[in-house]
Amino acid sequence: MTSITDAEFREIVSYINDNYGVNLEKKRFLIEGRLGHHLASLGFDSYHEYFEHVKNDATGRELANLLNRLTTRHTFFMREEKHFEFYRSHTLPWIADELGDTDLRVWSAGCSSGQEPYTLSMVTLGYLKERNLRWDSVILATDISEGALAYGSEGVYPAEEVETLPTAWRNEWFERIDDESLRVSRKLRANVAFKKANLLEPFEVRNPFHLIMCRNVMIYFDNDTKSRLVSKFYDALTPGGYLFIGHSESLSSIKNDFDYIKPSIYRKPPVR
Repeated sequence: MTSITDAEFREIVSYINDNYGVNLEKKRFLIEGRLGHHLASLGFDSYHEYFEHVKNDATGRELANLLNRLTTRHTFFMREEKHFEFYRSHTLPWIADELGDTDLRVWSAGCSSGQEPYTLSMVTLGYLKERNLRWDSVILATDISEGALAYGSEGVYPAEEVETLPTAWRNEWFERIDDESLRVSRKLRANVAFKKANLLEPFEVRNPFHLIMCRNVMIYFDNDTKSRLVSKFYDALTPGGYLFIGHSESLSSIKNDFDYIKPSIYRKPPVR
């Protein structure tokens, strides 16, 4: 496998950080592990040659390939379960009872391979069914990795991963393909809209969100990048809207206008 030089490492790390906010300064072995065999298979003798190819590829395909390899994050259904419990017990009743809004606006930002937005969707549809409510409840799911988005859109997951979910959910929301895999039902897939998005780029919000989930993404950002993103999330939420971040993350190191609710859960102050 081709080794990366210090100069090549700095070049790739700077480019990814400047353009996508992902800090890979401590991920030298990850870069070599995920790119080494790939660039050799393309016939490049060095990371510099490969990266020049990436930057000069007018189609953008190899840049997308690079991002897919370096930014895909591990996730699973019901990860950090207390968030989904809070969403069901506090966020959805607030929308239904206090706002009376039937246009649900939830954003899974940095959705990776789709388990998070599908879990949100299962909780949402179950809540609406119990209360006999009819809402427009499509969950927006975004990521910079086209590979992760394609995986999530396909909705096929290993059987052992799906088996961690409640039996009622497995029966209602999944179709068995074979002994090793299951696919998310057509109805559930239709309730999640996958879209490519770079969180560092400006994003237009026509109707502010009730909830933004951005979990285990900002751990890769420095405080300045995190501050800018959190400010954009604040502006993108309706008054009273919630921001969920990862349990290992905190907003304490940056200035922000959110109300602290509990660890990893913040709220934009409601109109009083």
